[in-house]
Amino acid sequence: MFKKSKKNINENLETKTSSAAASEEVSVDEVMKKYDRESNTRIWEGVPKYIVMTIMALFSIFCIIMTLFITTDDRIRLTSFVGSALLMGYLVYPAKKGSQRVNHMPWYDIIIMVAGAGAFFYYCFNASDIIARVTHIYSYEIIIGLIGLLALMELCRRSVGVPILVVAGAFMLYAWYYFSFTKHLGPSAGGQYLIYNLFYKTTGILTTPINVCSKYIVVFIIFGAFLERTGISEYFIKLANSIAGGSSGGPAKVAVISSALCGMVSGSSVGNTVTTGSVTIPMMKKTGYKPEFAGAVEAASSTGGQIMPPIMGAAAFLMIDYLGAEYSRIITYAILPAVLYFAGIFITVHLEAKKLGLRGIPRAELPSFLKLQKQIYLLIPLIVLVWLVSSNTYTMAFSAAIAILLAIAIGLVEMLRIGVSARKSGNASAKTSLVKETAVNLGSMIFNSFANGAKSCISVIAACGMAGCVAGSITMTGLGSQLINAVLKISGDHIFIALFLTMLCCIVLGMGVPTTANFCIMATTCAPILIEMGIDNTAAYFFVFYFGIVADITPPVALAAYAGSAIAKSNPMKTAINATKLAIAAFIVPYIFAMNPVMLLMNEGVLSAILVIVTSLLGIFGIAVCLNGHLFTRVIWPLRIAILAGGLAMLVPGLATDAIGFVVVAAVVLYQYLTAKNHTPVNA
Repeated sequence: MFKKSKKNINENLETKTSSAAASEEVSVDEVMKKYDRESNTRIWEGVPKYIVMTIMALFSIFCIIMTLFITTDDRIRLTSFVGSALLMGYLVYPAKKGSQRVNHMPWYDIIIMVAGAGAFFYYCFNASDIIARVTHIYSYEIIIGLIGLLALMELCRRSVGVPILVVAGAFMLYAWYYFSFTKHLGPSAGGQYLIYNLFYKTTGILTTPINVCSKYIVVFIIFGAFLERTGISEYFIKLANSIAGGSSGGPAKVAVISSALCGMVSGSSVGNTVTTGSVTIPMMKKTGYKPEFAGAVEAASSTGGQIMPPIMGAAAFLMIDYLGAEYSRIITYAILPAVLYFAGIFITVHLEAKKLGLRGIPRAELPSFLKLQKQIYLLIPLIVLVWLVSSNTYTMAFSAAIAILLAIAIGLVEMLRIGVSARKSGNASAKTSLVKETAVNLGSMIFNSFANGAKSCISVIAACGMAGCVAGSITMTGLGSQLINAVLKISGDHIFIALFLTMLCCIVLGMGVPTTANFCIMATTCAPILIEMGIDNTAAYFFVFYFGIVADITPPVALAAYAGSAIAKSNPMKTAINATKLAIAAFIVPYIFAMNPVMLLMNEGVLSAILVIVTSLLGIFGIAVCLNGHLFTRVIWPLRIAILAGGLAMLVPGLATDAIGFVVVAAVVLYQYLTAKNHTPVNA
């Protein structure tokens, strides 16, 4: 969601640099271009650059006005929205990776841009006539629809990647086959009918994903661009350093905390891995962590940021639409699974540090926690946003607009603080007054935030358009019921088998797909299967969301893990395997709450909720000890299996399982403590 800017983080970080850090910075730029398609953009300089940025800034303003004030027919609103995104998309993204010529746009890109955007604008300006004709459509309008569909698919390939196109293409190909041969329309008529439904009706591109994107997501992305300019990412990293940097293996714990905080508002596993990882991974390696482990910690933590309330990389706002639940309930349901996820990683990095005998960062080199509280005002826009949305009094669009205004105000305060500090230290130019300098910087911040927000929207809009095509293809053909019947038949009505098959589908379909489109696809294809099996609606949607997200660290694709390995200069597959082990909670907890929603704290009393939280945390501790193989000393395999069984038992809600699990975990811990006390510790 809130796309992070590596440049902003590096500009704001007040840390010591060296030639080694400089060389690391070069590799980070290369990683961004290799694993984050949004970094492969055209190079605009001079006047063309400002023209392009102005177009994107105007688009951001248009989106805010549209969500707040425009109440016209959705087909008019959405076609203008997607058409504008196509114009921007082809101005920003070239046809292929690699070095780009400055201020150059090939003639064929101009043709595709004009034709593709023109197709949507044709629909926009002729919507009333097309709607009035109902099913009557002219032949040339089918061609226009095909051009618009292909242009959107090509933009999705450039800005998001091929995996989502493979998924969408497979479903659309099946829909064409269904209409052409199963319904006996013939190949030509079947293709026309498919294009008509995908382009002109609200059963394709203009369905729920793009509608939610236009109403909610883009406004929050724009807010994220403003929030990033306030220096909140730098603040999160400094705050994490002040809390955990001095403890054993401190840099890894800093990575966990800062990535959770930054990741919840970034909405990009790869982007967050690269931006925060450029700071945390070298620190972890310097402390003594192996490269594969360092890259894995950052990848797993950054990916988990998207399940971290209150933002959850925009998924929280999507779930409001799909579940019809209040925002406050959504984030309440998400709290315990997110805590368990990060607790598992945090415990594992602590155990690894103890096993390797690693120390933390010297206290003298860490920022002061008390001094950082002076900048607590940086969190005001985020806090107010959550409060407004949770109140159920204001619309999400209005809440985001207020949060944007607050972010501008906070940015102004921060600029004044920096300006006054620079003048006191004698580092500011005496020729420029503080008021003039602040006014120029504030204007630049607003302009750049609007422009960067629009740029971050492009890939999300394209992906949501493809997600709509997937949903439309499933709905039109009745494929959803066939998938449900197939899973029911294979699983033989066994819930666990159905959950396992659904997990595999989510991981495969979620590879290389942005969070928002990922959830839309999972909610359309996989969640109905679980609901049909009797799984609670909320638990089903959370289940598919979690496994769609962990696709970013699950081999063989694992884009976030590969990005982390590139920064850590480690083996990519080993890094991905380590990241999967670190994120083990994400592979276990969804099964637990799917079969017993108690873990989502649904309708639980205070004492019951406390019991679930405590026993679940102890359970995750037991699993982490098993996977790491070290507690006070090396844990032998029989005890590792025992504490794993105890941990799993405590994760399953119920007094009997909690009691049995607690006894087993406590026995292993006590045995380990006595062994360590009486013998010299043996490092694994």
